[in-house]
Amino acid sequence: MKDRRVEMAGTVFTPSLEEMKHVKSDNGVILTKPFLDVCKLILPVLGNWLVLLVYLCLTVIFTYDKFGAAMSIVKSDIGGNITRLETKYNSDPSKFEHLYSMVQVEVEAKTAKGSSSCTNGLLWLTRAMDYLVELFRNLLEHQDWIMSQVCTDSYNKTLKKWHGWLASSSFTVAMKLAPDRKKFMEVISGSGDINADMEKFCTTFSPLLAENHKFLASVGLDDLKAS
Repeated sequence: MKDRRVEMAGTVFTPSLEEMKHVKSDNGVILTKPFLDVCKLILPVLGNWLVLLVYLCLTVIFTYDKFGAAMSIVKSDIGGNITRLETKYNSDPSKFEHLYSMVQVEVEAKTAKGSSSCTNGLLWLTRAMDYLVELFRNLLEHQDWIMSQVCTDSYNKTLKKWHGWLASSSFTVAMKLAPDRKKFMEVISGSGDINADMEKFCTTFSPLLAENHKFLASVGLDDLKAS
């Protein structure tokens, strides 16, 4: 099998960092398509194991073939949340150009709290990204931690409070499958400066996620728990 790292220009963060330059309009409003594109671009850095972990933590799915073997778990998924938001956007790009416009429509229609709503999709997508940002921060700040420590601390700081016993138990199971940290870092590094790109991603993306939470809180929808 050909080594994909040889072919990678920069790190796996390079495409998402480039796309992040276009997330906000000239007026400082988060735009729907660029934001979703960033989310789509960052997920594939994870590899099969971390995708499985996020699935178990968020009760979501994502299909990816990073290490050579395709993985597919059928359930409401991270990719599904992105698709849900994209479908709404594509139904009227001018109306839903701004990310929060679809939430406002659902709030007015009193459908925002529905499990299949775009509001719910945005909330859990944002939480998934919170988890990943915290994971990347831990990789940077705790060079001596093994992957299970990195992931457990990230989970405790972000997703745990929104989960019940079942989801938390699933996380514990996933930790038994944690990969070797050195191997994981080699896979995502490419030919660029992985630490610099990882730090830049966290620094740039975190304020956008915080803005999502602030807006959702303003309409009383940032504290919904998993059903």
